[in-house]
Amino acid sequence: MMASKQNSAMTVVAIGSIPLIMTLGNSMLIPVLPKMQSELHLSSFQASLTISVFSIVAAVFIPILGYLSDRFSRKIVIFPALFLYGAGGILAGLAAAFFSHAFGWIIAGRILQGIGAAGTAPIAMALTGDLFKGSEESRVLGLVEASNGFGKVLSPILGALIAIVVWYGTFFAFPVVVAVSILLTWIFIKEKEKKKEPPKFRKYVKGLAGVFKEDGKWLLTAYLAGATCLFTLFGILFYLSNTLETRYKIDGVIKGLVLAIPLLVMCTTSYITGSKIGKKQGRMKKLIVLGFILMTVSYALLTFFDNLIPFISVLVISSLGTGLILPCVNSFITGAVGKEKRGFVTSLYGSVRFLGVAIGPPVFGRLMEWSRTGMFMSIAGFTFVVGVLALLLIHTNQNGEEQAGGKNKGNKQKNKRTLLEPAGGR
Repeated sequence: MMASKQNSAMTVVAIGSIPLIMTLGNSMLIPVLPKMQSELHLSSFQASLTISVFSIVAAVFIPILGYLSDRFSRKIVIFPALFLYGAGGILAGLAAAFFSHAFGWIIAGRILQGIGAAGTAPIAMALTGDLFKGSEESRVLGLVEASNGFGKVLSPILGALIAIVVWYGTFFAFPVVVAVSILLTWIFIKEKEKKKEPPKFRKYVKGLAGVFKEDGKWLLTAYLAGATCLFTLFGILFYLSNTLETRYKIDGVIKGLVLAIPLLVMCTTSYITGSKIGKKQGRMKKLIVLGFILMTVSYALLTFFDNLIPFISVLVISSLGTGLILPCVNSFITGAVGKEKRGFVTSLYGSVRFLGVAIGPPVFGRLMEWSRTGMFMSIAGFTFVVGVLALLLIHTNQNGEEQAGGKNKGNKQKNKRTLLEPAGGR
């Protein structure tokens, strides 16, 4: 029994290491960009491409790899994805170290990393749904989101520390972390054998179309909720990073530590939320709406605070809201369909999240140029609208408690079927 619990714990650690890889891909490079720009004589736009290219490529490839993970297996997709991610880091690092015209090769390396990142966090979510059930699934999904958040906390600090030695050392850090994740995944994640052949592509697409036809409103609203959290998170970090340098003259590791404060709050809240929600849909929906209320209040109040300590204190309220929302949305989406389509549905969610990350900094940048007050009030209005949509369109089952599934899987009860069971069970 003890060995079984240890194996289960190591399985969770292995799954949690996979989204950590994806998170490091952008956040670790943010402190390095000014140095890379000066060393390679790049424009600000060129330097920003190292972030944008990674996110856009990942967003494009996530649904493709999600389908392949449904068609074959999760690990068959995860392993090549992790290898590509590590190889892209090596290519970018070697180019920066030895090539006279390194930028093109760095972009090529980042494209490889983007493809690799597409097979990490979204597939890890689907894998969690495959291996764990009931309240245990929600707990592990909370840990996965916390791992994602922990990566965001750690990566700016780690990137700044590595850059003290050599700015391109960050690229070589990627394959080291990947090697650990590959080893953990290989040893501790044991997939269940598929009992039946996966559906043909046409039937698969038809089934997905049925899912979105029946439950598209709430599912797309859940996608929007998750993307909004990442959009506002990376946008406000971009704003804070610029403010720390230009107004407070804070840079390097100290800057990384300040940026880590709201991320640490989000990470801790995600872990606690995931461990407490179980499969209680009513509770999840309330926490999602509460999270958007906290985000709206936080962004509206930020217009009145200029000094750093009060600003950070109010900002963490939005991080608290994000930490409430993401584990609940993850649990809703992971339970939206059966195992045979889960990879695509969670991967499409991952694409939307990546797009949120990609557009956050440029949108906040334009809003900053327009008006600081206008920026915060616009974002507060946006989060309020998304919260209202979540309140109106995300539905729970009839008693608002446990999701259908498990022993009830075979009982169709079409007239009572929940919105989370469009395919007739998991």
